[in-house]
Amino acid sequence: MAPVSAVFADVDTGIDDALALIYLLAADADLVGIASTGGNIAVDQVCANNLGLLDLCRAGPVPVSRGAERPLNGERPQRGDFHGPNGLGYAELARSDRRLTEHDAATAWVRAAHAHPGELVGLATAPLTNLALALRIEPALPTLLRRLVIMGGVFDGQGPPEWNVRVDPDAAAEVFAAWAGQPRLPVVCGLDLTRKVVMTPDMLDGLGAPAPVTRFIRDAMRFYFEVYRDRGLGYLAHLHDPLAAAVALDPQLVETRPATVHVDVSGNPGMTTADWSGARQPNAQIGIEVDPAAFFDRFTQRVAAFARGQR
Repeated sequence: MAPVSAVFADVDTGIDDALALIYLLAADADLVGIASTGGNIAVDQVCANNLGLLDLCRAGPVPVSRGAERPLNGERPQRGDFHGPNGLGYAELARSDRRLTEHDAATAWVRAAHAHPGELVGLATAPLTNLALALRIEPALPTLLRRLVIMGGVFDGQGPPEWNVRVDPDAAAEVFAAWAGQPRLPVVCGLDLTRKVVMTPDMLDGLGAPAPVTRFIRDAMRFYFEVYRDRGLGYLAHLHDPLAAAVALDPQLVETRPATVHVDVSGNPGMTTADWSGARQPNAQIGIEVDPAAFFDRFTQRVAAFARGQR
């Protein structure tokens, strides 16, 4: 795997966002900042979860910034109970003494990009509100990033709009428009890709003996498995955000295809469609294939070794 010099993560932590952050730290990524976005849960809880996770993982002083509570249109999202009241299922985190940055998450995006020009890898597993606001501050952001990976959208026409894009379709539309025709297009992990990455309870055995990180993962995933079961999908869970985190570190994990993504902002807000024809400037590299076994081997090995080092 080619070394990644700096990663900036924009999350709405969330069970699978939490696992994505743990994976980044377990993979020894240089996590230079975390943006907190209101999405799965309210933004203040997202901030608390991010700070607490850094404590759990005994991470260094990673800056965490508070971002948007509401999407660009100002409408509060109607959240379900997919992640539990605190966003972490049955898992709990101690209150952290760490403090948020004094600047907001959009500013954090811009500062990180200028601090690591041409090197920064951006990972967005939340609604794209902060990133859209960052683009308004610094329109050159697409040329400053080494890579951008987005978990969002659905491109097989199956089911309703994906959550991250549905929460703030205007922001998603602005982000994709900003990358149109750029030499480095964002890699997009839509639901039709991430649904191929299915975790079952037996896979947790690969994380090894109990340790603080593994206990956290087991408690969070038990809730996640129950949510999927109660929705008739089986006692399993899709690891949407951890896959995107793995792709941020190693894009070769997925096969992609260039396309022009359109985001519906009015009729069916958040619905994404892809034009594969090449008739228009592409604005994304959409993930179309993934080897789930390769991903899970990488996830399990790295997280297990990371957890062992903390016992």
